[in-house]
This record gives sequence, structure tokens and C-alpha cells, in this order.
Amino acid sequence: MQHGERYDVIVLGLGAMGSATAYHSAKRGMRVLGLDAFGRGHAYGSSHGKTRGIREAYGESPQYVPLVQRAYALWRELGEATGQQLVTITGGISAAPVPESDAPASDPAIAATRARAAFGMNQRVSAEQYGLQIEVFDADEIHHRFPGLRVPEDYMAIYDPHTGFLRPEQCVLAHLDQAIAHGAVLHHYEPAHSWHPDGAGVRVETARGTYYADRLIITAGAWMGEMLTDLHLPLQATRQFNVYFTPKRPELYGPNVFPVYGFSGPEGSYYGVPNLPGDGFKIGRHDGGEPCTPETVHRIVEPHEVDTMRAVVEKYLPDAAGEVILTATCLYTMTPDGHFILDRHPQYGQVTFASPCSGHGFKFSAAIGEIMTDLAFDGESRFDLGFLAANRFSTAAV
Repeated sequence: MQHGERYDVIVLGLGAMGSATAYHSAKRGMRVLGLDAFGRGHAYGSSHGKTRGIREAYGESPQYVPLVQRAYALWRELGEATGQQLVTITGGISAAPVPESDAPASDPAIAATRARAAFGMNQRVSAEQYGLQIEVFDADEIHHRFPGLRVPEDYMAIYDPHTGFLRPEQCVLAHLDQAIAHGAVLHHYEPAHSWHPDGAGVRVETARGTYYADRLIITAGAWMGEMLTDLHLPLQATRQFNVYFTPKRPELYGPNVFPVYGFSGPEGSYYGVPNLPGDGFKIGRHDGGEPCTPETVHRIVEPHEVDTMRAVVEKYLPDAAGEVILTATCLYTMTPDGHFILDRHPQYGQVTFASPCSGHGFKFSAAIGEIMTDLAFDGESRFDLGFLAANRFSTAAV
């Protein structure tokens, strides 16, 4: 005889992906239980940081464009439902030098440049394939349009006018609140110790009790590997950090005049968000990152790291290099190819899972919540998810 409460679906992890999944499942009329090891809107994973970029002409692969277009629509719907502006459009620029064809690929600086060049090429393909509006700038046009960004004369850039930023903490809390409004039961500070198939359903064990459901959706972020040890998913968490500066000339860096940005150079690949009241001018490094686990990550940004970031800002964004307002760390959880994993368990069809998304997934989370709900209850999605299937990795037990 079974004991414990029973639900249509249990969602493990209530960060960006899990909060959206709980909302979409509850909105669909399902009895939802959400479990999270930490409090609402915590900063221990990958769902914080004051701002996150969102862009349409997608540089990682054109295959993401339909997903991000759906995400734009869902973010706007969520903002209307909660009376908040969750998305702000600023335009976005991605700049890099034209790589030399005979340069050694083993050089990290060359690798970063070539990665940014491939990013730009994918943006062009995305624009052509989906009829998106972009512009191509040379260094002179970059300087003219955005005098706060100083790049050498051999740089080129793609400008996407539909790029902007999201407010991640507000987005997560909005999804959580709307999930509750649609009847979801959410338990914070209650980590799942284990889950097990239970006939056609599942059983989840926590320190507080045992819960049963017809479906299980795992959105555990950097803890995903601990929840799916049987699949041997090739996931590696890395420590990343951001620094927020007070610009020396704020008139050059506000969201009305300066875009969400990314650029590569000999120092690596960087990204950031314009100067915002109370937040400052944000910059982070996208490549590299120290391998870690959620338990071993060093969560303090050290002075020498701030100095390294300041040197980059002084070179490329010199009028932004004022006082430091804030520093923060977060986790990327990377797959080998940098793409997501959205799939169903190969042995237990009642279990679906979404990986933490290799440092570029937050913008998609509104759509991923809808996708995970569809996969869990319909067994399929309206989107082509083949390029995100777990079986593309030979190390995964699928």
C-alpha cells in the first residue's frame, strides 16, 4: 500500500527551467509538486545575475531560432500577466577580428576569435533562413554607432536590433508565483534525496517524506548529474564571474544608447549588458571557466580577478571602467558541444529532463518549461528537438 501525497507531476529544481515547467504544467491543469533544495530565487546555481541577454539571430545555431521566438512571446505574456517588464530591447552587437586562416588553432586567443566568427556566421544564416533583420558593421561603423566600444580596425560585427535583456530574478519569481496561482504546490528547502520508478509512475524521497506522481520532470541545474547518475550525461560545471562597473561616462552606456554586447580578442570572449540604474555596467567572460561542482565552487570574486576584468574594460570599453559596484559568481554547466539536452529517459518514459544549458539557456527557459510539459504529457513537442537529444553523446547510457 502506498503512503504519501500523489501528483500528476513532480518537478525537481525550481530555477529558470523548473519554475517555468511548474508554471506551464499547472496552467495546463496538472496537479504539480515542485521541490527545490534552496529558497525562492536563490543565487547558488545559474538563474541569477540581475540581467540575462536574449537574442533572435542565434549565433550558437540557427536551429534555436524557433525556440527563442517562442520564448520572446512567452516572456511577454508572463510580463503582461504579472504587470512587469521582464524584457527590455536594446539591440545587440557581436564583434570580433577577422581570423587569419593560417593562424594556429591551438592558440586560445585564435580559438576564441574563430568561435566568435562562427557565431557571427550562424547569426547570418539564422537571419537568412528565418527572414530576420541584422546589420553588418566594420570598425568605423562600430565606433560611429557605439562610441563607448573601442575595437581595432580589423574588427567586424553583427548587429541584431531585436536583442535585449531579461531580469532573471523577476522572471523566476514570476513563474513561481504564477505556478502557485494555477494550483501548484512548491516546497523550498526540500532537496530530493532520490527518485525511483513506481510502476508507471515515480516515487520521490526527501527528508520530509515520500511523494508519488505519474510523471517526473528533472530540471536540477548543476545538480543534474546527481539526479541522473544512470545516464552518465557528460556535464561539467564551471565557475564564471561577473563584474559590475560605474561608468566614467554613463551617457555612453545606458540601454537607450548602448546594446547588449559580446566581443572576442586575445584576452578571450566577453559579454555584457548596458549600464542600468542601481546595477551598473555588466561584463563577464563567456569562454573558459574553472571546472568545479556546486559544492566546491569558490563563490567569491577575488581582487586579482576584478583587476583582470578591469584591464579588458579599460582596453575595449574605457569610459565604462569606473568604480566596481558589485561582483558575482554563477555556474555554467556545459555539454561537450555547448548545446542543451531536452529529452525523455530512455528506460522510464515517465521521466523527462532538461539540462542546465551551457551558459546560454536562461533566455529559453519560458519556452523550455512549455516544451518539458509537452514532452512529459504528450510524449512530443511542436519543435524539432533532435539536435538536443541525449543520444548524441556516446558516453550517455541511452
